[in-house]
Amino acid sequence: MELSGTQEIAADRETVWAHLNSAETLAACIPGCEELVGSPEEGFDAVVVQKVGPVKAKFRGRVELSDITPMQSYRLSGEGKGGVAGFARGGAFVTLSDGEEGGTLLAYEVEARVGGKLAQLGNRIILGFARKMIARFFERFGEVVEESGEAAEG
Repeated sequence: MELSGTQEIAADRETVWAHLNSAETLAACIPGCEELVGSPEEGFDAVVVQKVGPVKAKFRGRVELSDITPMQSYRLSGEGKGGVAGFARGGAFVTLSDGEEGGTLLAYEVEARVGGKLAQLGNRIILGFARKMIARFFERFGEVVEESGEAAEG
């Protein structure tokens, strides 16, 4: 499945880039994230608990960054294993450009695959869940970045 979209963030590109590379920010934005440790250079290890339809699982996975162009773009790729529930594998290409009124436009293209019990739920359920999780992540990401800017000003 492939999904794409944009998010306008009321912060400069340098601030947005710093947050895209912060384990603390990413952990705060990933729905169900219990733990996220690591760095952009070494990669991130994560533990995420999610319920997709009737299937609830704790996923342990790793995310790595590549094709990094500072302040402009990078590619994330990773895989999470949820035991008997199955696995999720995929990636995202994230780009930053100048937005409205000094803000930043974040664009993303996400590609994901699932297997195991998750795949048995059907494309409609999985696609709906993926859209909801991606939207939640980027909405929360925008909020966290904008709140940090307000805190720095105040």
